[in-house]
Amino acid sequence: MRWLLALLFLAAPAGAAEEVVADLSQSRVGINATFNGSEILVFGAVRRNYPVSPAGELGVVITVAGPSTPVVVRKKNRKAGVWVNTEAVEVDRAPSFYQIVTTDPLDSLISATADLRHSISIDRAIRSVGAPASIGNAADFTEALIRIRTDAGHYAVQEGGVTIQKDTLFRANVALPANLTEGNYTTRIFLTRQGAVVSSHTTTIHVSKVGLERWLHALAHEQPLLYGLLSLAIAIAAGWGASAVFRYIRG
Repeated sequence: MRWLLALLFLAAPAGAAEEVVADLSQSRVGINATFNGSEILVFGAVRRNYPVSPAGELGVVITVAGPSTPVVVRKKNRKAGVWVNTEAVEVDRAPSFYQIVTTDPLDSLISATADLRHSISIDRAIRSVGAPASIGNAADFTEALIRIRTDAGHYAVQEGGVTIQKDTLFRANVALPANLTEGNYTTRIFLTRQGAVVSSHTTTIHVSKVGLERWLHALAHEQPLLYGLLSLAIAIAAGWGASAVFRYIRG
């Protein structure tokens, strides 16, 4: 009977044997004056159509990517005792936040081909193809961007952060820092075997300001004149109030 089940599995269409089913502990994150970061629980299971598990160890890779925008990376050199910008490269697209959480070392879970196809690693998540012809070391600018954002906590790889139970259930915690950029954070979950992606699932975390912070942000961008007048009025009132308190204390 077991050889028959194995034969049925081999005859099944590629990718039909396993499918990832996943969800998040919360899909919305609100930023206010007291926001100091958040932690999202990513959990899920592997749904199998056949009782015989495929060959190779099961791996899980989770990526969380913030909004992508162009970034200008500048190189400084010392000239006449002063540090000045000498070269600049515009990176076409770089996520404001990018975190990878895996069951094992990333290199052991995905092949170079799978990484190229799905843009999983940090290097592949950044797109930079428009460097000037006069700059021969354009890759150094991308590496510098990754290094700066890694040191700031915006980019990270947490190998071993995903736990799997009975080769079916998995879970991981993804930490979001306090200085998040507003927007949609794309969360992808990949199942891998022998370096190939056998199934994937994509969902979104919505990050936005809430309460007074949201109202002030909208006012500043939608009605800048009114926002400027309001800021001036608050400054005048605060100055007058401080002066009145000082005169009362003195007198």
